[in-house]
Amino acid sequence: MVAINSFTANAAGVNAVGDLVAKVFAPLGFEATRVPPASGREDRGAHLFLATPAVPGRPTLALVSHLDTVFSADEEARNDFAWRREGRRIYGPGTNDIKGGTALTWLMLMAMREATPKVFAGVNWIVALNACEELDSEDFGAACARMLPAETRACLIFEADGGVGEDWAVVAARKGRATFTVRVEGRGAHAGGGHARGANAIVQLAAVVGRLAALTDYAAGVTVNVGTISGGTVNNRVPHEAQATLELRAFDPTAFARAREAILAFSGEGTIRSADGHACRVNVTLDDECAPWPVNPDTERLIALWQAAGADLGLAVARQERGGLSDGNVLWSRFPTLDGLGPRGEHSHCSERSPDGRKEQEWVDAESFVPKARLNAMAVTRLVAEVGDAADT
Repeated sequence: MVAINSFTANAAGVNAVGDLVAKVFAPLGFEATRVPPASGREDRGAHLFLATPAVPGRPTLALVSHLDTVFSADEEARNDFAWRREGRRIYGPGTNDIKGGTALTWLMLMAMREATPKVFAGVNWIVALNACEELDSEDFGAACARMLPAETRACLIFEADGGVGEDWAVVAARKGRATFTVRVEGRGAHAGGGHARGANAIVQLAAVVGRLAALTDYAAGVTVNVGTISGGTVNNRVPHEAQATLELRAFDPTAFARAREAILAFSGEGTIRSADGHACRVNVTLDDECAPWPVNPDTERLIALWQAAGADLGLAVARQERGGLSDGNVLWSRFPTLDGLGPRGEHSHCSERSPDGRKEQEWVDAESFVPKARLNAMAVTRLVAEVGDAADT
């Protein structure tokens, strides 16, 4: 998988990884269904759903990964970023995010089929792989709503483990994200002879972005990051336009909604005016959003199962709340969801390295696969038993 470039915009590469995954899972009894991207997104690959034959009355479990990475073929070549093993570490594009997670999914299922065949055979398994997770999950979430039975017992996401040292961790919640564009329309004028007639859009934008950034509230888990800013054309002209882009992130849905509305409320007449009273105009647009995955009882119940399984194996399993997004953001409200079930590694999304070690490429810990697969298998066995007890009751 690592040898195939699957940059999100490389639809052919994404589909090639999907073909390889389907081939590898087929001996375990999985049949493949490919779901094309939504209309207008023909530059993206197809989502992949692998399923064992469904038997009525058996619980359905969905194991979730994705096919794409953030690295273009040019970037991989430029930084000599390819499969490379050094001791416990395997470097390469997607080793940690998330091709390692897909490999660990296969390892867990193979182990369960061999060691606990009755448990393996007693589950309707679905492996769901997003073709464009690194850009968005909305289309994949809609596909899951169609492809996964409403009674699916859990969506288990194989993003990287976030444990420290030899400890392990699963993910309980993730921040939501919304992006915005702020556009300011001023009035141009000659910077020397007509300065007073101008309404400086850059000055207005500077005043606005400072107030937007001040909406950040670490105590409430809310961050507002102004990411880009541009405006004007030449130095001898009062700039007539300027724009900035920013993103909002928050864990709590109420705090997220409140900050979202506060950002949009900046639209309207500005405070920067020309001498004759012409005011700048501020326009804030919401470009896209993915709602938070907050702490919730269904996820906490799954965490308890993983921690109990860890205790049986002598493994400490912590819970984390992460600022980055995953497919969990679009799945948790439909199905009980747990994340962070992949192997352990570091430096996801990084392709550069330097001799002084300050830049290091993405890597996965080769020795984390077996213990994490054992942990997941034990926890899934507990989950299936719990479902059986509930059905008996």
